[in-house]
Order: sequence, then C-alpha cells, then structure tokens
Amino acid sequence: MNIRLPDDPARSDVLAARPTLWLNPNLVADGIASSALPVRQWQVTEAQGNWERLAPVLQRLFPELKQSQGRIRSDLIDARELADALGDDEATLGRLLIKADNNLPVAGSIKARGGIYEVAMHAEHLAREHGVVRGDGLDSLTGEKARALFAWHTIAVGSTGNLGLSVGIAARALGFQAVVHMSSDAKAWKVERLRRLGVQVVQHPSDYTQAVERARAEAEADPLVYFVDDERSQHLFFGYSAAAHELADQLAARGVDVDAEHPLFLYLPCGIGGAPGGVTYGAKAVFGDNVHCFFVEPVQSPCALVHMMSGSDKLVSVYDVGLTNKTEADGMAVARMSAFVAEVMRPLLSGIFTVDDDDLFRWLYLAKTRLAIQLEPSATASFAGPGFIANSPAGRTYLSKHVLEASLPNATHVLWTTGGAFVPAEQFEMFLERGAQLTQNP
Repeated sequence: MNIRLPDDPARSDVLAARPTLWLNPNLVADGIASSALPVRQWQVTEAQGNWERLAPVLQRLFPELKQSQGRIRSDLIDARELADALGDDEATLGRLLIKADNNLPVAGSIKARGGIYEVAMHAEHLAREHGVVRGDGLDSLTGEKARALFAWHTIAVGSTGNLGLSVGIAARALGFQAVVHMSSDAKAWKVERLRRLGVQVVQHPSDYTQAVERARAEAEADPLVYFVDDERSQHLFFGYSAAAHELADQLAARGVDVDAEHPLFLYLPCGIGGAPGGVTYGAKAVFGDNVHCFFVEPVQSPCALVHMMSGSDKLVSVYDVGLTNKTEADGMAVARMSAFVAEVMRPLLSGIFTVDDDDLFRWLYLAKTRLAIQLEPSATASFAGPGFIANSPAGRTYLSKHVLEASLPNATHVLWTTGGAFVPAEQFEMFLERGAQLTQNP
C-alpha cells in the first residue's frame, strides 16, 4: 500500500532518506502508568528476579560467566573523548557514556539480554511441565534428564543475525535442536558461526519480515517447535527491560544523579523494536519522566519512525513510503516494526532519529581509534543522538518543550552500543578501513 505521511517537520527528510529527528507527539507525562498499555511495571521487576534465579544455571552453561556469577552484564564506559565528534563538548552537552552491550558475554550483542532469557524461560517451563524441575531450584535444568527432554524439542527464530546468534547459542547449550531463519541481509560470518554450533540455518532470499513469517508458519505446524517471536514476544521484551536496573546501579556507583535537574538521555539502535523498546520501558519504570529515550534507525530502514509518524492503526512499512530497506546495518534492516512495541512506545518514546550508513562507519572508526572499542556498523547508530539533541532545530524544540535547556550541561547521555564483539578480525578490518577513508576524506 502507498501511505502519505502527515505534515511534520521531519517528513521531507524521511522521504528523501536524509538524517533527521522526529519528535513523538504522543509522548505524555507519566505515560508508563497508563492502564491502556498491554504491559505493567511489575513485570520489569519480575524479569530482574528471573535473571537472578537463572544466574547459577547460566554460570554452569557458559564458563565466560564465572567471574560475573552467571549474570549477563556490560560495562558503562566514559566517552568524553568522542564529545567533539558528536556535536559539542561535555560542558555544553553534559556527561557522555557508552553502555557497551557490544561486548556482552555469550552472544556479543544486546540480543543476549532477550534471546538467552526467552530460551531459558522456555526451558524452565518445559522442564516443569514434564516434572524434570520441581520447587524453587533450577539446578536440574542442566542435568541429563533435562537434556534428554530438550533433545526432542526445537527452538526456532527468524533473524537478521544477532537474535539468531543468541537464541542458537542458548538453545544448543541447553541441548535443544535449533533452527534460525535468516533474511537476505544476514552477514555470512553470523551464518557460519551458527552452523559451527550445530544450528540449522535456513537462508531466505527475502527480507527480515518474510523470514520471520516463514519461521512462524513452520513452527506452528509442529508441536515440538517453540518459536521465539521477535514481533510479539513479551519474554524478549522484558529480558531486555531488566537492563534498566543494571544501568541504574552503574550510574549510582559513579555518583550520577538522575532527576529533573539532571536528565538522562538514552539513544537506542532499533530494528524491529523489541530490544530498544524493552530497554525504554524498563528505563521509564526505573527513572520515570527524568529519562528521555530515543530510537535510531538507518535512513532507508526507519520502520519505527514511518509507522509511528503515520499514526496508522495498521503497520506501515518503509516500502509503503518509497524507501528501500537497504543498509549496511544488518540488524536494523527491518521494513516493519513490531505492533506490540509500537503500542507500548506510543506514550513513552521521546522520538526517533535516522542516520546515514557512511556515518556508521565513521563512528566505528572513531570508537576504535579513540576508545579501543570494537563495534559493528549498526551498533554505532546511537552516536548521532547528542548532536541532534543539542544542535538540530527539532532537538532544540524538544529541550524547550520539556524545559531542559538549562539542565543540558548537567545531563547524562548514554549511547547504547548493541553489537560487535564477535565480528571476525578480517571483517572488522574492512569496516575499519572504510571508516578511516570516510573520516579522512569527508
């Protein structure tokens, strides 16, 4: 279908595939308290508790979690050396930090927070259903009876790459069969890594949306297949949401206040929306209206932006407005966002900005040369956020509307870097070379 986007200052830039910032007109104060939302704040706390219950199991499954005692966490890194490249200095912008989910253990991306959580929760449910697990302890999830049970069951998922990696890794570690349906945008190295783990990879010539539809249809036809549904899953959503408590603890440890005079800005790369949506919901549950959450998408794949801007009850895809969905940011090459996430984000999300692929590689180069951080292109998208907020007309409009101009120098900006640790050295060198050329020859 063809969609005409409503009048909005960002519309011409969106349609022309130029970087822009769209402000959500449906953002409301204390939106998280709305009874109309399909989720509740207590579910964030419940997810945090589930992660704690699962920690001993994960520690046994994954030796790399021994030091963290089974907890999947990432560092919060000082990013002040990037301030000039991101639009200003810290005296004007406030504190710059990176939430380094690019280096999360086990799966190497933010998808570890969602995929591993959902697989583990399904494993517990299945084991209790068959009497393998009883009571409060989960030790038997890694025992012989559990593995024998799981071997008869399959976990399936549709993915552009990183979610497939997290689901495949977790499923195989517990003893499940695993099938990952990959879109045409998936990188070859992610396909090969999954196959080395014994995961069946089904490659589709189509985009992410169609790969998910195919995966869902095949799973529904087999009662022994459990489908991790990135478009609809609350397990994924709340697995991500628990990251907000982790961030709150890290900010407190640094002595960073979050209140009306010390606002917190989060910049979150977005594909279908589950990961940034979950983090946003968790952050709103923890920090309330003192946190301002923005998604970021490629200029040719802004699925969340075009749908939320449209105001349509039916999902709008990037194809509906003449965009191509072609981007080097494979994890964000999604034509249509999650309807579930869109519903939850409508009163909570501050806005969405878009980025050009060339800038992704420039920021990748700067992250490596200035901070020694290895990212994949999609993970650098968050770097555009502070500049948009401080320097663009839309950013200044947002600061004025929410009475934030005076407090901006006291703000904290968190750039959420979502993947990169598992990128093979040869592939990363190619990314780095492209970033260097673009940086040196703007």
